[in-house]
Amino acid sequence: MTTILVTGSSRGIGAATAKALGELPNVRVLGHGTRSGIAADLSQPQEPARLWATAMAEAGGAIDMLVNNAGIFEASPLDAEDWSQSWARTMQVNLTASAELCRLAVLHWQERGVGGRIVNIASRAAHRGDSPAHWHYAASKGGMVAMTKTIARGYAAQGILAFAVCPGFTMTGMADDYLASRGGDRLLADIPLGRVASPEEVAATVRFLCTDAPPSMTGAVLDVNGASYVR
Repeated sequence: MTTILVTGSSRGIGAATAKALGELPNVRVLGHGTRSGIAADLSQPQEPARLWATAMAEAGGAIDMLVNNAGIFEASPLDAEDWSQSWARTMQVNLTASAELCRLAVLHWQERGVGGRIVNIASRAAHRGDSPAHWHYAASKGGMVAMTKTIARGYAAQGILAFAVCPGFTMTGMADDYLASRGGDRLLADIPLGRVASPEEVAATVRFLCTDAPPSMTGAVLDVNGASYVR
């Protein structure tokens, strides 16, 4: 039985990912949106460690893969009085919590003497940036990509593999609100495919990285953005 912890699995990309992975034979998925119902408020510094410990207990002491999907996308204009607080909150949820979970996963696999896989859900913003009100979001996702590459380079010889997925706009509640607030037609015109991605498309990419991606792909960053940013 392969056990996979998926953060942010109650909706959107996370829910689609948990469903896609949960349909595989001999796979157990843990997370808020799964049968386990394990939840965490990752804006609180102590929560990643508590989440990991709870998941470990539920899994019987062994987790094989980690998908870091939980994230927030909150506007913070430069003249906002709480700009620094918004920066810190976004970094905590999007990057620091993911780093804490990656750290615990790597230590767990080293202790067990087995390999494991990490898939980090970053964003197109990691490469092309984002709006002037989303410095913090772009920076957090850029950090996630750099962290993924560092893990891949540092632990490949131990069978610990790391991948990142960079979606563009995805048809989740978060994307719906953003498209509406920024003028949907204008933003869609920037996507050669002519539409935003579905959560299921991103989930299919994550499932591939968890199950079928060859070890030599470790460190890869896969784009799912309808060719709105190519590199």
